[in-house]
Amino acid sequence: MVNKLITMEIENVNGYTLKNLNEINILLGKNGCGKSFLLREVEKGLSNKSDFYGKTKYITPERGGSLVYDAGIEQNIIANTTWLSDTRRKNQFNQFKQQSVAQFRKLEVIVLREIEKERRREEYFFDQYIDEINSLLDRIYIQRSDIKKSEIGFKIFQKDTNNEASPDTISSGESELISLGIECLIFSKELVSNKENLLFLDEPDVHLHPDLQFRLMQFLVKLVKKNKFKVLIATHSTAILGALEFYQNTHIAFMTFYQKNIEFSPISDVYRKILPVFGAHPLSNIFNEAPILLLEGEDDERIWQRAVRSARGRIKIYPCSCGDINKLNEFEKESQRIINSVYNNARAYSLRDRDDDSTLIEDTPPVTRMKLSCRNAENLLVSDEVLVSLGSSWNNLKQNIDEWIEKNTNHIHCSIMESFKESGYERKDFNLKEIRNDLIGIIGSSKPWEVAVGQAIAELYWNEITDFSKEGSIYNFLGEKIIKNLCSSNEKK
Repeated sequence: MVNKLITMEIENVNGYTLKNLNEINILLGKNGCGKSFLLREVEKGLSNKSDFYGKTKYITPERGGSLVYDAGIEQNIIANTTWLSDTRRKNQFNQFKQQSVAQFRKLEVIVLREIEKERRREEYFFDQYIDEINSLLDRIYIQRSDIKKSEIGFKIFQKDTNNEASPDTISSGESELISLGIECLIFSKELVSNKENLLFLDEPDVHLHPDLQFRLMQFLVKLVKKNKFKVLIATHSTAILGALEFYQNTHIAFMTFYQKNIEFSPISDVYRKILPVFGAHPLSNIFNEAPILLLEGEDDERIWQRAVRSARGRIKIYPCSCGDINKLNEFEKESQRIINSVYNNARAYSLRDRDDDSTLIEDTPPVTRMKLSCRNAENLLVSDEVLVSLGSSWNNLKQNIDEWIEKNTNHIHCSIMESFKESGYERKDFNLKEIRNDLIGIIGSSKPWEVAVGQAIAELYWNEITDFSKEGSIYNFLGEKIIKNLCSSNEKK
């Protein structure tokens, strides 16, 4: 079969325009934004354009019914070539799985006819399609059966046993995977050569655990690569998007309410970094409990990871390093798109160094943007609370630095330490990046500086009498906005 692998566009089909479609295309959006309506309308419009488009198929999100044979459904499919497509465009259809059983029987007939044409290919068997369905399943497997004995066309067994299971005893997720596997396979056998064939999957994640969603996407990638058709998946599951992040022919788009023009784009390095974070939070209530915290670099990430681990549940965030300040801006923008397209009432945070710029930074809801009140994260090391936790104090540290300078005149960082002293020990504003590890040694601690800072942050509380202006305090170095957003409240300091 010959099919173009380049991107394509769908122009003004029932009012919708889809640009830059690749092999697998993910449309993310909240419930009610119109994803399902878009898929149904575009599929219906393309089915009437047979001059360019080949096979199209829409799979509804509400896939009801049971994996049992229904003679009436098979008769309807045979008698009316549009009956299956027409019923599928409904938002709910309570006999979807019965249709899948009929499609399994059709799949077997198609494959057996192909085998007749290629008798010389000894490796070509219908069982390979059974194996592909079984690749989706973990606890059970299906096996082809004699239709005379079992009209369903296959039997279900407990994995690693000969114990047969009836369709009504398997889980909803297992039933979904068998049904979706059959539907995708039969579509791949009905493609029209030299035309664009499109499969529209509406919320295939329904009833599927994130691990099973990943397995379904692997199955789909293999099928698309082998048969060269395009897929448009509407979902609000970032687990699906995370499963496809490294497949280079995946494009994504984020849909706002009843958007008519959708442009898809490749998965960027930014998405590859943050998608595992969002993929770990497929439910918005879980994500709200631990919002993402975007950070400039890996040092900052280690600080806040330690703070989360040491806070015993009082700090609930998911730290994510972006690389640098320029990347942080890009991460904020893309996180904003993902959250607005997927979650309800979710929030996220970003935190950057103050450096030499003390101007306030505006929030970009749902992203709360924050900036340290001290120059860099390294300055937190010499705040009072961190020094006390390390068995030292600011006065002791200054005295020890004086002695260190006298004894280490040839040290590579001696000149920087001298500049720190000459500044009047401006511990909040001096650039301590290059001498942070020297300071840890002078303090006499073997702890990594990020661990020391993170552990100190984990102990912070605030209430209405907290003094955020106290000189030398970590409350002053972090600043009121950071403390109030990220640390626990209503407990005595």
